Amino acid sequence: MHVIRLATQNFRNLEDGELFPCKGVNVIYGGNAQGKTNLLESLWLFTGGHSFRGAKDAELPKLDVQKGTNTSKASLALDFHSEERDQSAVLNFENGRRNSVINGVKKKTGSALIGKVCAVIFSPEHLLLIKEGPARRRGFLDGALCQMKPGYAGLLSVYNRSLLQRNALLKDISRYPELEDTLSVWDLRLAKLGAEVMRERGKYLERLAPKVHGVYAGISKNHEEIQISYSPSVKNYVENLSLPDAEQAFLEELARTRNTDLRSGFTNSGPHRDDFEIMLDGFSARVYGSQGQQRSTVLALKLAEAELLSDFTGETPIVLLDDVMSELDQSRQDYLMNHLHGRQVFLTCCSPETVELLKTGMRFRVEAGKVFPENME
Repeated sequence: MHVIRLATQNFRNLEDGELFPCKGVNVIYGGNAQGKTNLLESLWLFTGGHSFRGAKDAELPKLDVQKGTNTSKASLALDFHSEERDQSAVLNFENGRRNSVINGVKKKTGSALIGKVCAVIFSPEHLLLIKEGPARRRGFLDGALCQMKPGYAGLLSVYNRSLLQRNALLKDISRYPELEDTLSVWDLRLAKLGAEVMRERGKYLERLAPKVHGVYAGISKNHEEIQISYSPSVKNYVENLSLPDAEQAFLEELARTRNTDLRSGFTNSGPHRDDFEIMLDGFSARVYGSQGQQRSTVLALKLAEAELLSDFTGETPIVLLDDVMSELDQSRQDYLMNHLHGRQVFLTCCSPETVELLKTGMRFRVEAGKVFPENME
């Protein structure tokens, strides 16, 4: 898929106007706080998700400087090519709520756009995927799976609810020991759901790993090698285990850790404690990777996610790269500017020198919320 036209009205600090990007790399540059990230955010919202910056919908309309509050309304319009035809979408934000119009049909929510516009986003916050603990990496896995397989979101939600109920029972048992006899019922339910979650995550990482390897080889010019592997917290779970065997492995783990769970009042093992390892030349990327290597690693994960999503859906997602160039050497910057073929890319940066690396594509300068297309010649 690719974006044909983006129009913004009363959105963030952006002046009302239109953007007509090319099908390749679109570089959006300018100083800090000029509106570059706001443009990427406006595109991302058409995936049907929330702002990748954590903003609430009420914060998206333009700020009224005199009143010190956000105005009540904002609107975004997108013309795009997907499913072998040109399509359109409109997002309206009013009083903290949103609705959408898809190909002229009004929808009550913005989430109706899910599955219509596919995109993958990199922002500086994604570096925490490497720098922080397992929760960030689980979030990456689950977010990618939800976009690729919408049914996974329901599975994960039911698992999490069952986990909360088992944890509540564990706490109650400390006061009412006779309730321990009912724990096995929740063990069976949690094991069944958890086995499915582990299988989905394991299969996803198995498919993702070779794509990450290929992308990172391009970014690093084959100077480093990356490996990723699933690290489930269920000890007896191994790759390609059948669903019944995975369920049995989780049940055995729950039995093994039961006394620990009873003492602590929560479930100590299961998909909610999963992780995956990221190694560079055999060493932990989190512990030993430089800033540039860690940034390259996250980029490889996100670009590989885009490739896998394309394989699964038949549509090539647009790639949104926010403030990606800092701490990358010129060779790695050149790869992102000139070697991401076959996909539409929107990339923000501050440095005019970096912009000059672009050989083909389009450039847009952003100043005080106004977007200026620039001639490449």
